[in-house]
Amino acid sequence: MATTEERLQILKMIEEGKISAAEGAELLRALDTKGDRAQPLEPMKGASSPRWFRVRVTDVQSGRNKVNVNIPMGLVNVGIKMGARFAPQIEGKQLEGVLEAVRSGQLGKIVDIVDVEDGERVEIFVE
Repeated sequence: MATTEERLQILKMIEEGKISAAEGAELLRALDTKGDRAQPLEPMKGASSPRWFRVRVTDVQSGRNKVNVNIPMGLVNVGIKMGARFAPQIEGKQLEGVLEAVRSGQLGKIVDIVDVEDGERVEIFVE
């Protein structure tokens, strides 16, 4: 069952325009069903299990955040698909690398890409 904190985070992302209402509904549905199936991630031994998948896009020139999305780890597959929307340069092997890092229980920054053409820096964290 989804926690109130997770539901409020999704509603806040809709309110701020970070995701559409349809995407929010999909996330809420995924939250309701995540307890029905086994957790796909196995935490590292001796470490607490990761709770958040975070995508941050900043402007290289000013350093200001353009996107800062936090998604509960229970929704990581949906989160990765949504995050790929903000970072289309992450495809194929790079996307597989992100998925593998998440599945293996890696914590911290797992992606740090600077797009010189668009003047953006994309960072993905597991916390």
